[in-house]
Amino acid sequence: MARDREVRQDGLEERVVKIRRCAAVVKGGRRFSFNALVVVGKRDGRVAWGYGKANEVPPAVEKAVKDAQSRMERQKRIQLRGETIPHRVVGKFGGSRVVLVPAGPGTGVKAGPGVRDVLEACGVRNILTKVHGSSNPINLVKATIEGLMLLRTRDEVARLRGVTL
Repeated sequence: MARDREVRQDGLEERVVKIRRCAAVVKGGRRFSFNALVVVGKRDGRVAWGYGKANEVPPAVEKAVKDAQSRMERQKRIQLRGETIPHRVVGKFGGSRVVLVPAGPGTGVKAGPGVRDVLEACGVRNILTKVHGSSNPINLVKATIEGLMLLRTRDEVARLRGVTL
């Protein structure tokens, strides 16, 4: 198992996407604090991100996981089709654009670090991705989740349009 991934007994998978160090200059020198960006998922179409800040790394990660869990409770389930997504979609957040394209069996997750963590925690196994614009990990994670939220199944689209298949 990778060092940045942890599966808990309740089925939640935690992935640490990024840990950043922040320095505040004070009278005695520099005081460091840490920010943690974490993605939490159940590999069944449920995924959320969390952000935590503390003076040490472990408490920052714990705060981020807690934030992600509370965010996950308020979020709807993502529509998957087997091990991939139903259709092509573009997720946007800030200066980041993430293009998600469905792929055939055996392709794997072709994605960069932040996007890969979100997709694997969500349960997607075959997908192609491309990032345009900013590669800021926080914006990439948010854009990926935003794109996944835009996914619709065939039945859902037919119902929205009032058409029978």
